[in-house]
Amino acid sequence: MPCVTLSFDNGPDPDVTPRVLDVLAGRGVTAHFFILGKHLVDRAGRRLVERARDEGHLIGNHSFSHTTPLGEDPRADAVAREIAATEALLTPIVPGPKRFRPFGGGALGPHLLSRGAVDYLVAHGYSCVLWNSVPRDWIEPEAWVPRALADCATRSHTLLVLHDIPDACLAGLPGFLDAARAQGMQFVPELPPACVPIAQGRVVADLDGLVA
Repeated sequence: MPCVTLSFDNGPDPDVTPRVLDVLAGRGVTAHFFILGKHLVDRAGRRLVERARDEGHLIGNHSFSHTTPLGEDPRADAVAREIAATEALLTPIVPGPKRFRPFGGGALGPHLLSRGAVDYLVAHGYSCVLWNSVPRDWIEPEAWVPRALADCATRSHTLLVLHDIPDACLAGLPGFLDAARAQGMQFVPELPPACVPIAQGRVVADLDGLVA
């Protein structure tokens, strides 16, 4: 039976994230949410993360600004501004375990991480969570569902990247969940080991090709 792990990036969004949580709750699905620090500055954003946490979802750090991938960011203090700044806001809500997902337009490559970012993740006990399927819901919100279903059917365990932001996955999410289950897929919270090259501060896979 193919397994699918759902993850949502770039939230929380005040309109979309509550509706995504409602859909997941109605179907008994646990997901991973990778949060932008800039959305935690106000209390409303923090309350949404608290709700996701309290409903059993897993929460991670997805940078503060989501502006420049860390492997391409020229700022000497990029790691402090992006990972550490988000950690400072997220840790009081979700003390751990610590997870970080780099960003870079859905593609894997050396633009994702800098050597300084790797050193920080290791020193602070993070797991680095990548992915193996990106149906590009933020680009084609009407077309991502069949693409995701077809892709999930090609492997035993898919870690799917969706986005809890406007004009992305929300409209198609209920239909996707129902169709995937009808096709014999099982939704699980566990991460495929191949998508976690750093696990709790230990480098467990070759990082060549992921670090600038």
